[in-house]
This record gives sequence, C-alpha cells and structure tokens, in this order.
Amino acid sequence: MLKTFPIGGVHPAENKFSAGKKLERLPVPEIVTIPISQHIGAPSKVLVNKGDDVKTGQLIAESGGFVSANIHSSVSGKVLKVDKFIDSSGYRKMAVQIKVEGDEWVEGIDRSDDLVPEITLEGDEIIKKIMAAGMVGLGGATFPSHVKLMIPAGKKADYLVVNAVECEPYLTADHSLMMEKAEEIIIGTKIMMKALKVEKAIIGIENNKPDAIRHLSALLTKGGGIEVQALKVMYPQGGEKQLIAALLGRQVPSGGLPIDVGVVAFNVGSVFAAYEAVQKNKPLIERVVTVTGKSIKEPSNFICRIGTPVASLIEAAGGLPDDTAKVINGGPMMGKALNDLDSPVMKGSSGILIMKKDEGKRKEVKSCIRCTKCVNVCPMGLEPFLLQALTEREMWERLEREKIMDCIECGSCSYTCPSGRPLLDYIRLGKSKVGAIMRARKN
Repeated sequence: MLKTFPIGGVHPAENKFSAGKKLERLPVPEIVTIPISQHIGAPSKVLVNKGDDVKTGQLIAESGGFVSANIHSSVSGKVLKVDKFIDSSGYRKMAVQIKVEGDEWVEGIDRSDDLVPEITLEGDEIIKKIMAAGMVGLGGATFPSHVKLMIPAGKKADYLVVNAVECEPYLTADHSLMMEKAEEIIIGTKIMMKALKVEKAIIGIENNKPDAIRHLSALLTKGGGIEVQALKVMYPQGGEKQLIAALLGRQVPSGGLPIDVGVVAFNVGSVFAAYEAVQKNKPLIERVVTVTGKSIKEPSNFICRIGTPVASLIEAAGGLPDDTAKVINGGPMMGKALNDLDSPVMKGSSGILIMKKDEGKRKEVKSCIRCTKCVNVCPMGLEPFLLQALTEREMWERLEREKIMDCIECGSCSYTCPSGRPLLDYIRLGKSKVGAIMRARKN
C-alpha cells in the first residue's frame, strides 16, 4: 500500500496537460525586469545604476542579511531603470529593468551540457557556493537555501528529503525536469547530502509520475544512500510537513521546523539548481515554468530567464485564449491571480495557469452549514470555519491560541466547502495580523 500523510487532504482533478512535453528554451526577451526581493527575508541591496552595462550571471543585488539572497542578472545589456514595478504579488516592488543587448556571460560559468559527476568541494564550500548563487526554494516558498543548510547548534539532520511530489494540479515543471535532468538531480542530491553531512536521502514522487519514478530509480546505485519512494496521489503532499510524515512517519511539531525531527527538505528544482551552482558555477538566473490551461493551444514547460514577462510565456504557448477569466501565478489551489501580464517570472514562479470563464468564477457565498468538511480535509488538523469566524471578529489572541500560524495555505478547506465560503482568504488575513503581533512581541 502506497504511503501518504495521515490526516486531511483532497484529490482535485489533476489536469496535467503539459505532462510529457519536452523542455523548451524560451528565447531571451527584449527587456527583463528583475525584482530584488524574490525570497523570504530581507530585500537585496541593489549594486547597479541606470545606464550600467551588465553581463549574464553578474551580481546586481547582494543579500540584505542572513535570511536573504543574492540576485543576478539573467541577461546582458544596459540597465534602463532601478525603480518600482508590479510583480507577481500585484504590488509595486523595487526591481532592476534591463534592455537586452546580446548574451555575454560572466567568465567562469560552464554553459555546456556536459555532466560533471565528481563533487570536489567540501560541505562548507558547497554552502558558500549555494549562497553566492542566490539559491532559494523553487517549490514556491523561496526560503534562502543556504539558511536551511546551516544546521542550528543543538540540532542534527539524519535525512535529506527531496520533494518531487508536484501535487498541485496542472503543474508539470518538476516532472519534466526529472525526465530530462535526472542525472544532474542525483548529483545535486549528493551535493546537498555532503553539505548537510547526512548519509540518507529519499526522493518522494507521487505515483501519477511512474515514468519519473522508473527513470530516477534506474540511475541509482545500491549502497549510495539515496532511494526513490512512490507515494499515493493526495494533495497537499508537497507540503514539507506532510511529505516528511508520509515518507518517514515523523511529525513536525506545531510551530516547529523539519530540522526539529532530524530532516531537511528541498524541492527537486532546488536540487537541480544546486548542481548547476556547485558543478557549473551558474547562479540562479533561469528556471522551468509550466504554462497551461484547458483552453491554451500548446501547454508547455519552458526554461526561461528570471525577469521574463509572463506575457512572453503565454504568447509562446499559443497566446491568451478568448475565454480567459484569470491568469494564475502558480496552480489553482495555492496560486494567485495576476493583474498585469507584464509582471516578471521570479525564482518562485513554477507555473502560469490560464483559467476559463466558467472556472474562474467564485461560488456564491452562503451560510456555513456546519458540515465539518473543511475540518476533515485540513492536513494540519485545524478548524478553518472557526479561523474565518475569529478573523472576521478580529479576535487575534484567540486565533494565535487556535494555531492559525500552522496553516500552510493549501486551500483544501475552500476547495471542499459546499457553501463557497472564502475560508483561505480570511485565514491569510488572520495569519498576517497574528504574525505581525508575534513579531512585534519579540522586538
């Protein structure tokens, strides 16, 4: 019997229309807009000015603190502006806009497809390399990778978990990466193991990707400490707490982190990026993005430069369909609607979903009927109906006691609610208020 996490979860229609599509490299756009805050933590500090010439791979904004990340130019050309632009959040954020001129790269970056299997750097050197490359979690959380690799005093990791679940409907960026870059992913896993000083790693993949499970398993050698584990298809298994519970039976405590149970987890895209950073000296300047939807002409998986306008990806997939209601950054469960198609691809951009008019409508909001469906599907064991009610009444202290900060914002509650109640919207609002109160208390 296939493993999965112990409580909650839903199984939406998968709609993996772009599964099996080869990776396509998107042409470099005429202009890129590169936000300086593409990660959890402090914004980076801009190092360039209007009129400066930059090369592909050049550092243009340096880390603004321990929990922060470097930002590199994804193109070569001239800096047009250092100003505020609308990003995928819908807000105007500071960014560096560059007019592309040629494609001249910084010296020392290996741009070949040659595999580099031998890992020559030691653990501390690997962490420095990953930090320099501006690596963040590519599953969507965008937590700076070097921070995860630096185990706090008193803690010890004994397992690396590679998150290759990709449970969000429609998205296939990780699946396509596994099919075409499996050897690099295995080397990247070994790099992370060496940095963490662990002997064991598990790559968790849901059973709806049997080709990826077979492909990666065939490349592994016995005694190497890495195994591939097939998992039952269940959303949100890609949540790191759910994945750790499914693979290892370990429960991350409320308010805790995976390292509290001896585990460090990375998305499979992050592991591939680690290979490129350490073995190829390549900073994080491009990523795989799925462009998909029921009406899109050519659902695709693109390799594109960070800062590329979303509109360029949609055009490459056949253009915006006439029946489009919303363009979602991410998938249908956790993604957010874009209000500007010129907003750029960022490090955490895993997919662009085009939703039809009949899909993009919200249900009519009705009174809660106390059916408890939202409670039954919550993978964190919370009571979403109660969290919404408390948020509406601004009962912030009670919300903290009810562990609202444990919510992973998976959207299972809203998905299953027969009354169409905007549970997740209110929970996000409650989390932001309670989080601010908790941070103020520490200062």
